[in-house]
Amino acid sequence: MSSLQDQLSQLVYSTDKGRIKEEKSEADVTPSDGFAYVRRETKGRKGKGVVTITGLGLDPKELKALAKKLKQTCGTGGTVVGETIEIQGDKRDVIKAVLEKHNYKVKFIGG
Repeated sequence: MSSLQDQLSQLVYSTDKGRIKEEKSEADVTPSDGFAYVRRETKGRKGKGVVTITGLGLDPKELKALAKKLKQTCGTGGTVVGETIEIQGDKRDVIKAVLEKHNYKVKFIGG
């Protein structure tokens, strides 16, 4: 029972400091195996298609820079969610060309 008590006794708010958040470590980047996985998804987006790119193994700053380059090249919008880049529309061929210039081997996942 005491181990459960220790897990539940985490400080969440203090009148001295305000809300207390755990520090996120940016060093927790999943290493790449050399492949960039490109998938087209529509689930949860009301039928609108996006292309997701995973497996890049980049830190958040480099990931955002690559996402910006992809969005400019494709002429569409997009975002970075965690370690995944989402690009609006179905521009898989353009994305493949850009990723191959950045020395990634591209694998298409799904249909």
